[in-house]
Amino acid sequence: MKEIRDRSEGDINISPRRAKWQAANLDAETRSLLEEDAQYFLHQSLSTPCLNVLRSCEGIYIEDLQGRRYMDFHGNNVHQVGFSNPQVIAAIKSQLEELSFCTRRYTNHTAIDLAKKLSTIAPGDLNKVLLCPGGTSAVGIAIKLARIATGRHKTISMWDSFHGASLEAISIGGEAHFRRDIGPLLPGAEHVPPSDEYHCLWDCQTRGGCDLKCAEYIEYVLEKEGDIAAVIAEPVRSTPYIPKPEYWQRIREACNRHGALLIFDEIPNSLGRTGKMFTCEHYDVVPDILVIGKGLGGGILPLAGVIVRQELDLAADRSLGHYTHEKNPVVCAAALAMIDYIEENDLLANADQVGRYAMERMETMMADFSLIGDVRGLGLLLGMELVQDRDSRARATDEAEAVMYNALSRGLSFKITMGNILTLTPPLIISQDEMEQAMDILEQSIKDVQQD
Repeated sequence: MKEIRDRSEGDINISPRRAKWQAANLDAETRSLLEEDAQYFLHQSLSTPCLNVLRSCEGIYIEDLQGRRYMDFHGNNVHQVGFSNPQVIAAIKSQLEELSFCTRRYTNHTAIDLAKKLSTIAPGDLNKVLLCPGGTSAVGIAIKLARIATGRHKTISMWDSFHGASLEAISIGGEAHFRRDIGPLLPGAEHVPPSDEYHCLWDCQTRGGCDLKCAEYIEYVLEKEGDIAAVIAEPVRSTPYIPKPEYWQRIREACNRHGALLIFDEIPNSLGRTGKMFTCEHYDVVPDILVIGKGLGGGILPLAGVIVRQELDLAADRSLGHYTHEKNPVVCAAALAMIDYIEENDLLANADQVGRYAMERMETMMADFSLIGDVRGLGLLLGMELVQDRDSRARATDEAEAVMYNALSRGLSFKITMGNILTLTPPLIISQDEMEQAMDILEQSIKDVQQD
């Protein structure tokens, strides 16, 4: 279990297999730069020491110092419109020449235009916006607003969830990798099992499939606690876990009955990743607070925010965020250009179409390789779970890492979550031909590892 704990959010950066891949693939100049990076940056799991050195990124590709290109099916989920998107870059340059910063107590046309755009495209009655530099900060705003709105402080969130790495975010987050041995966390942060049908705590597979025991348990906790401020969760976990539509509908109704707010953290998957602009649209459920981020800055600049309904605009006497770059016109210009690009190029339809093709390929692979226990996806949020055997569903962590480095050597980059789930999140601009190439690489890599 310790190995799974340390690999829950991604592949670890100190494994023997990584060292072996680096020894076989990196030249002297790259090694020198990696050593210098390790000298000056604080070391932390998943991040530093680093894997490789990049010199450029464009479209769906990253390119290393040695000139090798990789299709990036990770991209920290910021690359919806591709890397170095010309339309986003042009908007940034134009804004820099007009107004490069907006000091506090003032506003500007670009920030207002972005808030107006977000309120227009957001689902349901969500129409008020607050921006901040990053997703973790936006989660903090959402928690504070829920406390103010309800007069309560307790939350319900999911084990194995990720909402950021700050102290408040890891309090509601559910990964031991971030929480262990850190000391006291936020009081009242209750946790429940996630909607993970493949590893269901209640063994739903023995009863013919999901019967929403996990949703029933959330209402049970809401009733027993009696004073929950909010349920905060990712509508679809990035591993991914994809709940049944009735799951969130039932929880929405339970929140209404018990006076709790529903907060959706869509930081990695909103803005088109799942084939809809917002993930919650798949469930016909509107949260009280919607948290977005990552790709909002066009894959270039950091930006996140919360979108809420009018009735929650009730903290005028407080400072919910108070961030220096709250209305930075340059970052807002990048966000507007990113959203415009998605709409003008019909990337939602592309994500849906190419994602369906990828799922068909992964299902075919599953029929051919016993190493694959399950495949799942929604648009271009795709996951393939590798297992030691399908009966026990034991996680094939070593094999998953072997597949990842095998694929990397062939030009496909992605990350692993929970130790054994190949998590594939390409840019929304990817073509079906490019996806076919990526699936060919993945298939050959799995074949090589299974034969070993």
